[in-house]
Amino acid sequence: MRLTLAQIDVSSDSVTENVGRATTAIRDAAADGADLVVLPELFNVGYFAFDRYAREAEGLEGETLTRIRGVAADNDVAVLAGSIVEDLEASADSGFDTPAPEGMANTAVFFDRDGERQAVYRKHHLFGYDSAESQLLEAGRRIPTLDFEEFTVGITTCYDLRFPELYRHLVDEGVTLTLVPSAWPYPRVEHWKLFGRARAVENQLYVAAANGVGQFEDAELLGRSTVYDPWGTTLASADDHPALVTATLDPARVDQVREEFPALADRRTDWP
Repeated sequence: MRLTLAQIDVSSDSVTENVGRATTAIRDAAADGADLVVLPELFNVGYFAFDRYAREAEGLEGETLTRIRGVAADNDVAVLAGSIVEDLEASADSGFDTPAPEGMANTAVFFDRDGERQAVYRKHHLFGYDSAESQLLEAGRRIPTLDFEEFTVGITTCYDLRFPELYRHLVDEGVTLTLVPSAWPYPRVEHWKLFGRARAVENQLYVAAANGVGQFEDAELLGRSTVYDPWGTTLASADDHPALVTATLDPARVDQVREEFPALADRRTDWP
């Protein structure tokens, strides 16, 4: 499977321009043979634009996701629209359970090649350190998985990378590829590089972490979107400029690594 991380410039000035950059990236990646494109966290409004969350929140049938699903279908490519600020009340009739009847969530949506929703993931771990996210948003309650191109796919978001138990759960659900839309800022470059590789190594699965770039009033996104294989080897990465980061993933590689180095089979859970 050919996977592309769309490391786009995310601005706090214009949702229209951000979505335009996202749709252009999807078309360009599809033209280059991508089977799946992953967008960054809050690619439309910008993670650090907290004062705009309520104004720009929309349901699962809102304008942003409608445009993304249309581009996915028109270009025969799957897309993880990861993520938007979701208006939970507006999503009440979407067919996907919400964590609360109203409020907002940080929500990623997986569209297949036909533009059909296959999974909705709402970020579980909400960032509290120097961030208004945990005060503004509702945490997710469900951890969906889906099958795509011989992979079992899991979705997590940015700060989730710091919580390894979430990824252990995904392994137990059979996940072989985890997609991680993110808005990771400077100066925590070493943490970004560490956690993505660590989650890949300890769980012996692919990790594809798509970060944005862009300057906000109090933060700058560090880019460095990266695809790791189940051995923790970097298959593709970028610096801190806009880029399409593309790698070819082999589903047989997961079984190969787990057979050659069967660490997961040695797990102990019989704690006193």
